[in-house]
Amino acid sequence: MAANPGERARRRLSTGERREQLLSVGARLFSESPYDEVWIEQVAEIAGVSRGLLYHYFPTKRDFFAAVVERESERMLRMTAAVPGVPVREQLTAGLDTYLEYVRAHAHGYRAFHRADAAGDQAVRRVYQRALAAQERQILAALAADPEFGPLFGERAEVRLAVRGWLAFTTAVCLEWLRGSDDAPSRERVRELCARALLGVVAR
Repeated sequence: MAANPGERARRRLSTGERREQLLSVGARLFSESPYDEVWIEQVAEIAGVSRGLLYHYFPTKRDFFAAVVERESERMLRMTAAVPGVPVREQLTAGLDTYLEYVRAHAHGYRAFHRADAAGDQAVRRVYQRALAAQERQILAALAADPEFGPLFGERAEVRLAVRGWLAFTTAVCLEWLRGSDDAPSRERVRELCARALLGVVAR
């Protein structure tokens, strides 16, 4: 008997493509519902795979959610990587533009990433906290490489605290912006708001 279309479609996906498909489905579900309310069976059904196949890629629900969070973290870090030799002030507008475009294009993944902090599973929360720490280090490294600020600047406790606070501020702004209310500001206005906030907290 000939295989049905769904079976043929499943066979056409490579291992990497299947994993990406599952993570995309997970990002959507985790962005819409709390961690405890998402079931592996839902993911498998939407992706058109067996539960066993999903567990082949991700042994537990915790592993699956952690992979969703890590995937979004890696994307954000790549998108916002500093350009060596270019002053922070010059990079900020372009970097935020790229970041906000990512937020809009990958809204489900972005929401899922930030839902991780509210997950009851401590292992999942640690994955999220490591991801935020990586973002913080990336910003501090860019400041340290800029002659305007210098290598000792990022070592100051108040600067680290300010950058951490700015990340929380930017997250809150972006999540609210994604709600798309009638009076939501444009991407340009959100970019300017976030840029002014960072420059304000790191100003000497």
